[in-house]
Amino acid sequence: MANVTKQKRDKMLSFIEELKKNNNDDKAIMMLNELENTLSEKKFGLVFEEHTEEVDEKLKENIPILCSDENKRICKDKQKPWNFIIEGDNLQALYLLEKTHRGKIDCIYIDPPYNTGARDWKYNNDYVDNNDLYRHSKWLSMMKTRLEIAKKLLNPRSSVLICTIDDKEYLHLGCVLEELFPLAKITMVSSVINPAGKAKKGGVDFSRIDEYIFFIQIGDAPVLPEVRDIVKTPLAWETFRRHSLANGRGKHGVGACGPNQFYPIYVDNKTHKIVEIGEPIMEDVDRFSVKQIPGCSTVFPVRDNGIEMNWGATREEALKRLKNGYLKVGKYFPDAPQQYSIQYLTGGVIKDIQSGKVIVEGYDDNGGVIGYYTEGRAKVPTTAWNKKSHNATSYGTDLLNKIFGDAKFDYPKSLYAVKDCLGIFLANKPNALVLDFFAGSGTTLHAVNLMNAEDGGNRTSIMVTNNEISYLEENRLKEKGYKKGDPEWEKLGIAQSVTWPRTKCSIEGVDVKNHPLDGDYGVEIEDYQLDEESAVVSKTSGKKLNTKVYKKTKIQLYPNLSNIKLKDGFVSNVKYFKCDWTPRKPEEYLLSNVLLLHIKEMIELENSIEVDNSSNVIIFNKDDYDKYILDEENYKKIKNIWVNQNIIFDSNEISLLKNKNFKYIPKEYFGQELKEVAE
Repeated sequence: MANVTKQKRDKMLSFIEELKKNNNDDKAIMMLNELENTLSEKKFGLVFEEHTEEVDEKLKENIPILCSDENKRICKDKQKPWNFIIEGDNLQALYLLEKTHRGKIDCIYIDPPYNTGARDWKYNNDYVDNNDLYRHSKWLSMMKTRLEIAKKLLNPRSSVLICTIDDKEYLHLGCVLEELFPLAKITMVSSVINPAGKAKKGGVDFSRIDEYIFFIQIGDAPVLPEVRDIVKTPLAWETFRRHSLANGRGKHGVGACGPNQFYPIYVDNKTHKIVEIGEPIMEDVDRFSVKQIPGCSTVFPVRDNGIEMNWGATREEALKRLKNGYLKVGKYFPDAPQQYSIQYLTGGVIKDIQSGKVIVEGYDDNGGVIGYYTEGRAKVPTTAWNKKSHNATSYGTDLLNKIFGDAKFDYPKSLYAVKDCLGIFLANKPNALVLDFFAGSGTTLHAVNLMNAEDGGNRTSIMVTNNEISYLEENRLKEKGYKKGDPEWEKLGIAQSVTWPRTKCSIEGVDVKNHPLDGDYGVEIEDYQLDEESAVVSKTSGKKLNTKVYKKTKIQLYPNLSNIKLKDGFVSNVKYFKCDWTPRKPEEYLLSNVLLLHIKEMIELENSIEVDNSSNVIIFNKDDYDKYILDEENYKKIKNIWVNQNIIFDSNEISLLKNKNFKYIPKEYFGQELKEVAE
């Protein structure tokens, strides 16, 4: 088959060569060469018109920096690592993260705007809607630019990029991902988030109930099995009679029981319950000589061949277990020397009951406890998800309403949908670092905190979100004469009015009015389960059939989370940064002096710490050295030191710094920018 496109391209390239022969001026040759290069580029997959952004233009004359907002800070435990919320354009923030986290991110989870045409996102400070002829190419340009940087941030050995999307752009996004990550394993999952369905306008299209999740596995990142199918394992009752002949009555060898474990157990012949446990009898006493209780069988530990054995515990211990339901009557053997089997729970099982590992439901007819272990059967995730906990309304919107009291954010993700996505790759990475540069309402940080609360991990997250307001809110504020940057405007932006308060409230366990949050993080649903006790009886024969009977019952999807109360919050630390700019070529001051003012934020961000001028210290000059190093009390407290590379130290000074494993402030932060202005 002929490549028609190549034929056309070759024809045009040949024509350009002819034009070069007839045009000798430099300008014409340069333009013709550029045309030739453009035509020579091989294009595979998605081709779209690329657009520049305001951030790209600002970067030409300005350097992005971070500024800490000291009014937005939560510290629950100074020993734990810090999370960060960054307010600003995510492209601006990504340029900074490239300096601090290149190749260090374990997981990127993003929920970008879906480009629905309903003015759900901005490009170059203008809302994009259905009337914009370049709506798709603008969205693709926006995504590709950010994904190119995201690729540099991911750990090349083992990491994952998770991106949610709906039917508007999933095909285009898939092409971009295949182009940017040719060596990665890319999987798309369909996930039900709205079982009721969302009808399209006009009612002539399919009702959408799901969205799509792309998983891009980098390096050797494995898909971990889920633990979702809960299996109830009944308690294992052991035979109370000893098994080994070495434990027979009258044996005196190593491990023998002794005379105090041979005693009568009296079982009521009607109720089949233990009514009394008699005193132990000596070796020379005939067991048939003990007292009898009317209506009861006197049970001794005797084998079917008549050999007398011992019970598995002393009389005192047997009485304790009987009282607590850990000793009971088993099967009835009327013709055997031991008419009733006596059963008991071992010490290990009893410890599990007392610690809560075993769920006790009640007692059976013989007085024994009814209990079971709950175990999750490992299951590899499928590519089609229909999980009730992923309902965006029930576990996204309703959860936010608990915090805010009203709808503060459109279409928040289900907390459990995000947690389950992260868990597939991070369940065995307790110290993983997660980045979300479309943070929105802050679900990802909430999910990371919940994962840590469940398994004791120290995972951290960096959340990046702009502070945009809705289209309607923007028009209302403009009518009142407010503009972007005014306090009245900024306080209504998503970062300040949703992301931060949601994070603060979830960590402190309160709503925005400081009232304790109700409920727990478990998800209880109604479902049909096999009823082991019921059976279908044949109308003709009256016999039980093998037909399985199911009954509706409440089940807990996340048993471990049901013990975590919302009001208890999380042991988590968070700092809040804002993106800003500083000129690349200042005329009235040294650029290095300005950038040093923002080194603190870069060090904190890279190392998930807080520079507190106590355990974590930055030395910018010799005065700082004298203050922290030469002061004995301050020196004792120091755990980490970062030092300005421009300071000259003598050997003694260097020795004191080495004792604290000092590090120079990385040149990667702003070294290139300083080089450009010869500083």
